[in-house]
Amino acid sequence: MGRQRSGRGWPRGLAPYGRRPKPGEPGPRETDVGYWLSFSFGQNDKMPNRSFNDANAFHRMMRSMAATKVGVALLRPTANRLDQLISKATGGRRSFAAIATGIPTVILTTTGAKSGQPRTVAVYGIPHPDGLALIASNWGGAKHPAWYHNLKANPEATVSIDGDTWQATARPATPRERDEIWAKGVEIYPGWTKYETRAGARHIEAFVLSRK
Repeated sequence: MGRQRSGRGWPRGLAPYGRRPKPGEPGPRETDVGYWLSFSFGQNDKMPNRSFNDANAFHRMMRSMAATKVGVALLRPTANRLDQLISKATGGRRSFAAIATGIPTVILTTTGAKSGQPRTVAVYGIPHPDGLALIASNWGGAKHPAWYHNLKANPEATVSIDGDTWQATARPATPRERDEIWAKGVEIYPGWTKYETRAGARHIEAFVLSRK
């Protein structure tokens, strides 16, 4: 990762959720979601990074609702448009998904597999030692999301997290990586387990995006 560590194991200057460590504070456990989010996404006090259990009541409610059939019916046709409007209004620093659920949200721009045109969507990001990972759940639909096919055809992408924009190269996660990404992901958003059930025969895959 290239980040120096200090003290009893924290990345230098970091403790859970981006704050500075207190003197004598114990180091992190690598199973802690807050640790991985701070370590993988970098120091950013504004970056939401709470697991489902640590989220506030409103964010827990929204995460639960979004995974229901009613939630999917309401959000699937509208969420992307709302994400675009809020992202544009905030200069790429916020999205509807991040505000509503408190989940780290990636503004992902890919190249259309068929059109060759830029395609932008907000997706939930999962910490990964190489950069970040994405789960291609598509709300539990029978087909992969469009961005999945775009990255398969052209792995070069642009990533924006809380206004920090960078170029990335994507690759499909290995089976072992996918399982690790999934385990970390459901700590943040348990609704993915419902999506997996609804996806039926489709295996929900994951991508790893490495910063160039």
